[in-house]
Amino acid sequence: MRIGIHTSIVGSYLNALEAARKLGCNALQIFSASPRMWQGGSARIADVDAQAFRARRDELRLGPLVIHANYLINLASEQRMLQTRSIQAFHDEIVRAMALGADFLVVHPGARGESTMGQAISTIIESVKQSSKRAPMGGLRILIENTAGMGTAVGARLEEVGEILAGLRNLPVGACLDTAHLFAAGYDIKTEAGLASTIGQIDGAIGLENVPVIHANDSKIPLGGRVDRHEHIGKGKIGAEAFARILRHPRFGAAGPEGLTGRAFIAETPIDDPGDDRRNVAALWELAGLEEQAPQADKRFSMLSAALQKKIAIHQKSEKKMKAAAKAPRRAETKARKKAGAKKSSAKKKRG
Repeated sequence: MRIGIHTSIVGSYLNALEAARKLGCNALQIFSASPRMWQGGSARIADVDAQAFRARRDELRLGPLVIHANYLINLASEQRMLQTRSIQAFHDEIVRAMALGADFLVVHPGARGESTMGQAISTIIESVKQSSKRAPMGGLRILIENTAGMGTAVGARLEEVGEILAGLRNLPVGACLDTAHLFAAGYDIKTEAGLASTIGQIDGAIGLENVPVIHANDSKIPLGGRVDRHEHIGKGKIGAEAFARILRHPRFGAAGPEGLTGRAFIAETPIDDPGDDRRNVAALWELAGLEEQAPQADKRFSMLSAALQKKIAIHQKSEKKMKAAAKAPRRAETKARKKAGAKKSSAKKKRG
């Protein structure tokens, strides 16, 4: 079984590999660039950096390598300018993923706005086709991720993901299923009967063999809440017992006769305190019943150090003060208007 976590590329792509090793992973997920900024045409990875990354990954025997695409990409957009920008950005994601030797590139389907679901799915299919033009895929596989169903997001229903994959059958594609998203979208993976039903629906709409990556996240949101909020493994509404059932299920594991060798479970859990990342990875190994086989973790390491936590807290406090200062003049102006209005009203009453 392959278990990993999303690691940071801050400072160097190599840092993500070292973090995965120290956290006890044998797989990992990264961003190839900032996930909340449009990169433009200059966001290419230098050959020397890409070669160093691939060589170090081979040494550490880490894989699969999953890359998560930029959050701003909206392949379903009905706005022509945003769709064009999204297509270019996703094309660049493919190019960077190939440079790093990634196995999978995960992307959210997008939001449909005022389009119908059918129109949005057609737009997504065309957008992916356009993005992959003149981009030799090699061994890279594009994975469409299911969503929690917030707003007009496409992909909350497994049938929607299945329709997208069917329209892209001539490309190397598959699905990445997020446990928190499934639960928030109304799929009861918490109970034994609910999990069995969900597996049946995955088989019918997508085919479990087309799901090589699972984002293993607990949920802060109850079943059917349709909001995307991840929680630590075993601490949320899905719970430890359910994760043990998922991780040990013969249809999900790599050991059983029905298993799919190489499937990766990747945590995208929060890091509220130093060590949360390491504890979530360890929880997945333990709940899978494979703690004895897990890679050795560095118990002193966390992507969130105490010093970084303090720095983040200071930054957040500073931002809060700046926001309060910006609001102060508006509050004073509102108060003055109310006071003037009250005086005017009082004067009218006296005249009356």
